[in-house]
Amino acid sequence: MAPFTSSLAEQLAPDLLDRFLRYVRIDTQSSRATGRRPSTLGQLDLSRLLVEELRALGLADAELTANGYVMATLPANGADPAASVADAPVVGLLAHVDTSPDAPAAGVEPLVHRDYDGAPIALPRGDTVLDPAAMPELGRARGHTLVTSSGDTLLGADDKAGVAEIMAAVAHLAANPQLPRPTLRIGFTPDEEIGEGGLDFDIERFGARCAYTVDGSDLGELQDETFTAAEAVLTIHGVEVHPGFATGKLVNAARLAARVIAALPSDTLTPETTSGREGFIHPHEVTASPGEATVHFIVRDFEDDLLAQHVELLRSTAERIVAEEPRASMELDVRPQYPNMRDHLAATPEVVELAERALRAEGLTPVRTPIRGGTDGSLLSARGLPTPNLFTGGHEYHSVREWASLHEMAAAAATLVRLAEAWATPG
Repeated sequence: MAPFTSSLAEQLAPDLLDRFLRYVRIDTQSSRATGRRPSTLGQLDLSRLLVEELRALGLADAELTANGYVMATLPANGADPAASVADAPVVGLLAHVDTSPDAPAAGVEPLVHRDYDGAPIALPRGDTVLDPAAMPELGRARGHTLVTSSGDTLLGADDKAGVAEIMAAVAHLAANPQLPRPTLRIGFTPDEEIGEGGLDFDIERFGARCAYTVDGSDLGELQDETFTAAEAVLTIHGVEVHPGFATGKLVNAARLAARVIAALPSDTLTPETTSGREGFIHPHEVTASPGEATVHFIVRDFEDDLLAQHVELLRSTAERIVAEEPRASMELDVRPQYPNMRDHLAATPEVVELAERALRAEGLTPVRTPIRGGTDGSLLSARGLPTPNLFTGGHEYHSVREWASLHEMAAAAATLVRLAEAWATPG
């Protein structure tokens, strides 16, 4: 078996694995369709369990708020016994309990693969194969203990890996009161996967100077930049007529929608052809009939002006094609989803600097990559709570191929313990 990143990570691993396997079995898939907050009741099942576990660890104020957020406090224990804990900063640790609506999520049965040998992993259901030839991160996990689903559901590492890592770190800190730490505020949020995790989060009630979402992927990731995101919903109205009597009368909205999608760039501005800091226009859901068609797009870029250009390209393309049929009409509704956290974190550089210190203390080289997506920290940073993102050790998110490395997860949990020390240690 490959070595862990530190003896601390190795010590945390058994408790971390037990928690992770327990959490992923609870169906917490969020939904874009219910209109509720939280969007699904299963999220509350995990949140209630987390409140019970936090109280059992001694965090007596652990609570589930009326709008579905878990909050709890682990009081400070300063490195200097003479220092007043009242002077210690309050630092938040955040993860989300929901899983993606983009893949099956009910009935997760996690499988543990110890001492991974580097070969393709054939999962027992769904003809799902994890092949290191197509997944470089998997190839680098030789010798690790891996966790996968059974092949017909996602695993839920996004973000139950983050939840388990926070819980394991808090359990370790609570059991070892001699370890220096600031006051830690623990928060678990619902509905992050549908872009609503930060909307109802009570920042004042949380009371932290800053926070960290534990919602990344690759070992050592530290991210303070995300996409700026918008949702665009295109609705096209046609003229529906019985097809047997449609000559010269039918205006097929479904065909017009297909023409709009086909007219958008296919070799650029798509998720499958872009990387790094390149943005895209992504049609991800289509509901169509001859009388009416609705296309849901997500539009992404790291720069606001470029995002506006992408939205304008979508609008002008749709207007041009629909205008070719005078009897058709359309609307394009554009809604901001989350902002790039970059500009909102610039005023508090110490938040990222101390995370870098924690990563290096765990023996890791910080990996500074922009997130081609968003986290709760995107909106929370814009709302005044500086919140960069840390790795979890989960991979292939939002798919039945999702997997997690226990070795990397343990490194993430250990990094949180190091982060507590960094905030509590002068200098």
